[in-house]
Amino acid sequence: MGEVRLAAPEPTTTGPVGRRRPGARQTQQWLLTVLPAFPVLLLVLRLWRLSRQDMSTMLLLVQYVSPLGLLSALLIALVWAVPLVVLVPVVLGRLLQVSAPQRFDPERSLLAYAAARTPGWVLVVAAALAALTWQLRFLPGLVMMLVWLVALHTRSRYPDRPRLLLATGLILPVVVAAASYAWLAPAIRSAVGHGELATALLLALPPAGALVLTGPVPARMAPGVTRAVIYAVGGLLPLLTGAVFLRVPLLPAVAVEVGQPQTQEVVLGEAVTVTDRMTIVLSRSGEVRFLPNDEVRAQVLCPDADRVPSSRVTVARWPVEDTALEWLMPRRPVGPPDPRCGGLVPLPVPSPSAGP
Repeated sequence: MGEVRLAAPEPTTTGPVGRRRPGARQTQQWLLTVLPAFPVLLLVLRLWRLSRQDMSTMLLLVQYVSPLGLLSALLIALVWAVPLVVLVPVVLGRLLQVSAPQRFDPERSLLAYAAARTPGWVLVVAAALAALTWQLRFLPGLVMMLVWLVALHTRSRYPDRPRLLLATGLILPVVVAAASYAWLAPAIRSAVGHGELATALLLALPPAGALVLTGPVPARMAPGVTRAVIYAVGGLLPLLTGAVFLRVPLLPAVAVEVGQPQTQEVVLGEAVTVTDRMTIVLSRSGEVRFLPNDEVRAQVLCPDADRVPSSRVTVARWPVEDTALEWLMPRRPVGPPDPRCGGLVPLPVPSPSAGP
């Protein structure tokens, strides 16, 4: 006769177990509901900030600002956040899987759901996008996450192959750390010499951190650690994305010469629109200027003020504040600044018949 065991009681819908019933699927549904509203909220806040909290000005901007321009600015400004949203949950889910397998339930845990359901090609695309759109000083952190991901994925999928585990859990992190320090050592010394402690830490800590989470953590700590990290990332990421997007220009910066028969004033601001009779400009003080086209003598497009670099550190002539796209793609040559972009009224040109 076989072994007789007591039947396990059916889970109830009351008590602590029943209250914990909502799991990864319900959380995913909430996220899919909230995430589309977040870009809309950012766009509204950006227009509200651009209008200097004036409702009439904001309604004018809503009327004339192109939705495609808003979405393009949002995409360019926040494309760096996509790899972070993809990679962090998968890394934490794999850590939970190798540390506390009994807690790894894709139906109950959002991290487990992300680790089990995210295809490999999505991770490759996210890593490539991060390599192109993250600043150089953040790339060591990306390499650290990728080393963690490879080691944890190997440990969860091939737990009975000790040589492969040794290669991905120890040899690979050591080789990556050694290569990173060989390449970044001059930049780290330069950052310390210039007193840029934050840049030095961003370059120096991740290669050593690649050796930390290549294996499991204590089973009791794993759920709390992964939950704390994902809550911290989830709380900081909206603040960072909002702070970045609120500084992105939405309208072209222009300098408009106004006056008849000669230029009397140069209006600096952002061009809202040009109608049959008026040129509407949002001045730098937040005032909307309606300039009659008969008085507009000339307009000049002012380039965006170059971002003043806060770091003098470079790695192989690559500034640490530049992304790979900014470093590789050709840039528009910088010419002498137009004095009208500084608000200076151009001097009248004397006619050839005038005497000295």
